[in-house]
Amino acid sequence: MSIAVPVGRFAPSPTGPLHFGSLVAALGSCLEARARGGRWLVRMEDVDEPRCPPGVGSGILRTLEACGFEWDGPVLVQSTRGDRYREALETLKAAGRVYPCACTRRELADSALAPDGAHVYPGTCRHGVPEGRVARSWRLRVDAGAVCFNDAIQGRISQDLEREAGDFVLLRADGYFAYQLAVVVDDADQGVTQVVRGADLLDSTPRQIFLQRCLGLAVPTHAHLPVALNADGEKLSKQTLAPAIDERTVVPVMVDALAFLGQSPPPELRRAATADFWRWARANWEMSRVPRARGLSI
Repeated sequence: MSIAVPVGRFAPSPTGPLHFGSLVAALGSCLEARARGGRWLVRMEDVDEPRCPPGVGSGILRTLEACGFEWDGPVLVQSTRGDRYREALETLKAAGRVYPCACTRRELADSALAPDGAHVYPGTCRHGVPEGRVARSWRLRVDAGAVCFNDAIQGRISQDLEREAGDFVLLRADGYFAYQLAVVVDDADQGVTQVVRGADLLDSTPRQIFLQRCLGLAVPTHAHLPVALNADGEKLSKQTLAPAIDERTVVPVMVDALAFLGQSPPPELRRAATADFWRWARANWEMSRVPRARGLSI
């Protein structure tokens, strides 16, 4: 019997250039896949098209290439896959797992907040859209009870979706499909078996696992890397003005990313050629060394 080849992926949202926090996720996901003799894919998660300026995705790919990353197969682009997401939504409709919702963000503003900052849906439209209202979005009906999984870095994670998240949106009021649906469909279609990404997405994982089960899809393994934080304790991002990776001097910053991930690279690696950096990183990568933390200051 043949042994399945592991498949990992790096899936940035092209809202801004590649920065140190994104590089950490790319490096961790790539090295974990390669260390296991697996394939590594790149996907552009631009399903929220209004937030993704033209040209940013190609800039991210250029920076990855400058850093010496090599990926398998073509880059999957979410904004081209609306028909596939609609097909998945129709499957859930046929199974009675989703329902139309008329609620606005303003109406949900006083709702309790989920661990990731989203509003916990109070179930207003769960048994039908109120009279005189018009449906604006589609929500997935969650079940009572905890969704649990073992994260390779963060340990045992458990979340009661009904209490901590509520029924969540799959098709937004503006006509765009939600991230939760897109990422689940994409991972399944690409054959992803291991998800290595930042811990800022840890609280979304139980929703994705529940959705995978609703669609009868395989659930990948998970490892959520610590998120890089600035001096104010904020996640590095476009919003916090994280500087872009300088494509002219990539090895020192990649060495810093390795050190951030607990891999203890030798100081002389900062002066190495890109190819020599990758040889050392692949030969010495150990997931067990990654700090068990949701965020670390740089």
